Amino acid sequence: MEMDFTTLVVVIISVFVVDVNGIMWKLQPNVQKCLKEELQSDVLVTGDYEVQDAPGQKVDYVVRDSKGHILSQKEDISRGKFSFVTENYDSFEICFISRVPPQQRGIAQEVSLVTKRGVEAKNYEGLGEAAKLKPLEVELKRLEDLSDAIVQDFSQMRRREEEMRDTNESTNSRVLYFSIFSMCCLLGLATWQVLYLRRFFKAKKLIE
Repeated sequence: MEMDFTTLVVVIISVFVVDVNGIMWKLQPNVQKCLKEELQSDVLVTGDYEVQDAPGQKVDYVVRDSKGHILSQKEDISRGKFSFVTENYDSFEICFISRVPPQQRGIAQEVSLVTKRGVEAKNYEGLGEAAKLKPLEVELKRLEDLSDAIVQDFSQMRRREEEMRDTNESTNSRVLYFSIFSMCCLLGLATWQVLYLRRFFKAKKLIE
């Protein structure tokens, strides 16, 4: 009974923390379609793609970071997989590019993409076979990795929250100093105007 309960807990937690994204769309002729996402550092990302066949048309894919570095690329694809590991926290994009000859009238091609990242991208079945682990031990190993990933995500969120708080405090201090400086400038200008008008009126003998 205890073994069944443990298995149930593992399955329930796995269902709620699975990070798999699947999408399907129509890629128009000679059009580039990109999917963008922000990822943490040292995250394994895998993708399975399939492109509808169209005579004379070709589709390429490329994976880039925000600086334009190419992490994965292939031309004239139909079906396959790709994988890469992020080095830093950054924004990454997966682009599919349709290429149709000028003399041909192209048609829209159906593209499907399933991406996995982090724990879900790892091959635990192969790991279990290599280490001769039981199915439950493999699930426990996967659950342990999931727990570590969640802890890392919370740590990253806390770090970003601290950075945002520091930025807000710094901005508030600058706004306060700028407001004080503006008030001093206005008071100085008003005082100068009063003194100038007083001298002017005295020179015109309008006031004593």
